[in-house]
Amino acid sequence: MHIELQERDDVLLKRSARGDEEAFTQLYRRNQAQIYRFALRMTGHAWAAEEIVQDVFMTLVREPKKYDPTRGPLGAFLYGIARNRVMKHLERLPREFSLEVKNSEGEAMVLDVADERTPAHWAEIRERRERVRSAVLSLPPEFRETVVLCELEEMSYEEAAQALECPIGTVRSRLHRGRALLWRNWKCCAKHRSGRMPGVENLWEK
Repeated sequence: MHIELQERDDVLLKRSARGDEEAFTQLYRRNQAQIYRFALRMTGHAWAAEEIVQDVFMTLVREPKKYDPTRGPLGAFLYGIARNRVMKHLERLPREFSLEVKNSEGEAMVLDVADERTPAHWAEIRERRERVRSAVLSLPPEFRETVVLCELEEMSYEEAAQALECPIGTVRSRLHRGRALLWRNWKCCAKHRSGRMPGVENLWEK
């Protein structure tokens, strides 16, 4: 069955619930990347992000009726499921855990960019990003998720409030506090030569 490019998510979900595999594939393609980025930025581990994504979409397949389109877009609903899975993942972790992001083969991810700048320059950039990534991952979950959604996923306050199921005012206050903690953690983590922290939006590829 042919699916229109802009067909609504709730319509696709109904078709998926009736066994339309093409409809589910379309939903997956529309939403998988943003859920994966969120999970990766919250956990710091590719393997954990992959498991969370799988769990989110399995939940959607098993319980499609849990989504109520009158309460917001499907993306916000999926973020809510992912958020719950992330929190459970974080609760299971020991207090000390690796912040290194690895690929599917368990190897550390390396910046691979063709540029005229020197290897020493790119090494410095990688070091900066790793420090800021560590600072983000050290934030308490309620501030980390707000920073991830608003700064990295570039959600509006309204969209973040829907995903987090909280008032807009709470999003604003958590983001303000999260930014302050991020800067404090950065200063505690390392003194950068220029005294300036790189933009949070440059930490992960979008």
